[in-house]
Amino acid sequence: MLAVRQLLPEPAEVDPGVAHAAAARPAPPERPWVLLNMVASVDGATAIDGVSGGLGGPADKTVFRAIRAVADVIVVAAGTARAEGYGPPRTAPADQEARRARGQQAFPRLALVSRSLDLDPTSPMFAEAPEPPLVFTVAGAAPDRHRAVEAVAEVVVLPGDGVDPVELLADLHQRGCRVVLAEGGPSLNAQLVAAGVVDEVDLSLSPMLVGGTSSRVAIGGVERPADLALAHLWEADGLLFARYVRA
Repeated sequence: MLAVRQLLPEPAEVDPGVAHAAAARPAPPERPWVLLNMVASVDGATAIDGVSGGLGGPADKTVFRAIRAVADVIVVAAGTARAEGYGPPRTAPADQEARRARGQQAFPRLALVSRSLDLDPTSPMFAEAPEPPLVFTVAGAAPDRHRAVEAVAEVVVLPGDGVDPVELLADLHQRGCRVVLAEGGPSLNAQLVAAGVVDEVDLSLSPMLVGGTSSRVAIGGVERPADLALAHLWEADGLLFARYVRA
């Protein structure tokens, strides 16, 4: 088993799956708890050659799986899902049992955000999903794309010209969702920050310098500073894993 050292709040060895499952995530009134998870290099890059995989490693994958295991729904922008080659969320058998014991479904449900519905209905994230993904879009999406996606997913049309994160979270709340995991990309993250709905940030800091033009964790929209408190800091294989919660 991969050794993960807790540096703060006190030195210890931790099991990421157990620790993340035990963490308190009280949902605010009328919406789920929103957890934002990203990996970045020391100089702030969130991707190498357009994808995040080169920044991580076995330790990051272990923590990533532990974080996914606590979510009811995983929200991701369609562009990020395409670039990263998303498939359906996978959950280890032991985590499935733990999820059922907490009153969750065995697997998190995938929710895609797409104004244009430029999605491949034959991709694994649709074709191999244990439950049809949710796709949040707007009324202006092309009707032919709407029909194609609706055949493999549950399409939710929200009001306005863009997918409002507050409206999206209200829909998920009505479905009984308690914990939402947002996996980006940076533009979607920025919309969540601007809406003031981010309750937790789990940041994996990779011991790499990248340079280039990669986006940071959240970019675009209006600034809305929010204070965070450091809940834990872990280390494994040179990576740092920081969990921040809203102060």
